[in-house]
Amino acid sequence: MALAEADGGAGQGAGGSAQEALLQNDFPPEEFAARWARIFEAIGPAAHALLQGAPSVRGFEVFRQTNEFYYCCGVEAPQAYLLLSAADRRATLFLAHRPEGRSAEGASLAAEDADLLRRRTGVHAVFGIEALSDHLRGAAVLYTPHSPAEGRCGDRFEATRADQQAAEDPWDGRPPREMHLVQRLRARLAGVEVRDLSPVLDALRAVKSPREVDLMRRAGRLAARAIAEAMRATRPGMAEYQLGAIAQAVFLIHGAKGEGYRSIIASGKNAWFAHYFRNASVMRDGDLVLMDAAPDLGCYTSDIGRMWPIGGTYAPWQRELYGFIVAYHKALLARIRPGVTADEILAEAAAEMAGVVERTRFSKGIYRDAARRALEFKGHLSHPVGMAVHDPGGYRERPLVPGVVFAVDPQMWVPEEELYIRVEDTVAVTERGIENLTRDAPLELDDVEAVMREPSAFPAMGP
Repeated sequence: MALAEADGGAGQGAGGSAQEALLQNDFPPEEFAARWARIFEAIGPAAHALLQGAPSVRGFEVFRQTNEFYYCCGVEAPQAYLLLSAADRRATLFLAHRPEGRSAEGASLAAEDADLLRRRTGVHAVFGIEALSDHLRGAAVLYTPHSPAEGRCGDRFEATRADQQAAEDPWDGRPPREMHLVQRLRARLAGVEVRDLSPVLDALRAVKSPREVDLMRRAGRLAARAIAEAMRATRPGMAEYQLGAIAQAVFLIHGAKGEGYRSIIASGKNAWFAHYFRNASVMRDGDLVLMDAAPDLGCYTSDIGRMWPIGGTYAPWQRELYGFIVAYHKALLARIRPGVTADEILAEAAAEMAGVVERTRFSKGIYRDAARRALEFKGHLSHPVGMAVHDPGGYRERPLVPGVVFAVDPQMWVPEEELYIRVEDTVAVTERGIENLTRDAPLELDDVEAVMREPSAFPAMGP
């Protein structure tokens, strides 16, 4: 079948409530249509774009779609493909067929749900996967993502590293799934020019729509709630992973898929490793704990970080260092606005905090030196946040615009004592400034101590 002839569906579709419940409600068809229109503009009028969804799971876990595929149609079904044809501005979905007989795992989405899928996603047609070859025949220019797909608790950077390690292993060496598809396309489609769709998708995802921001607002509130519950439950003698269990419970109870990324719960010296993940140590009185955890809510996440005293009261040196970083954090938040660059914001905040450093009587010279170095660091306005905690698509190269979402995480290091201090929030740039999406988590040191004195909803989590 020629590309322009993709009209029909794969059947009348089940269209029942069981399949209906498997489709997301956060984005209507017009949202996906707007994304397709921007892709058509980017790839040119004669090109096509093909997205490959996640493979079937290899164990007893719930399927989770890749971010790239979900962003373009919101469908969570394994072995799915989406073809976007710029010439006729059509979107065609290809799914596996529903097996005959009763499924042991309940309802699923299949090619037989064509009517339902067209209505809920806005795609123009739905076919079985076996029809994809016919629809690709005659394509001259075909875009498909070359960068690793983001999946559960993943991001581009971790996936790239895993692919590199596999490639360097002399007993492995297999190509990434994305490049395997590229090889198949070049082998099966004579004369096709395969180009990288990843930069196009990255540019689209760099600025969030109002509906995306709303979903991230909900994710931010849930992350803040989990952090506050962890504060209330913290006691000396608990294991770090018990705070992670509290966060997981909060996420799942409130409708998230689980964690948006591997939680960081680093007590004492473990905090020196900024992305510590083992979460296996027993927490001791007198130490701080750094917690960084957020949910996977509708395939979007957040990013947050707080440090609090395991015994419930900040020691003087902890107030000194963490208090400085909290003040720096507030100085940064107050200056983020559209029309300025990250470097300009950092320079303005550093100028204010330089006076704070000079006026503060630090208990140790190395603490003063650490504060001064912190003002020179350029990474405090950090990575974009969105479907992945380290979302692709940069924002630092140009003035900020509304819809950009990123993490603000001022940090300081005291190498002489292996101390690492950090606080973090996720913010969305608005027309006039920012909305702090994780602001519900206690920030001021006195507020943190007050929350820790409140009764815990998880009293059984104590030592």
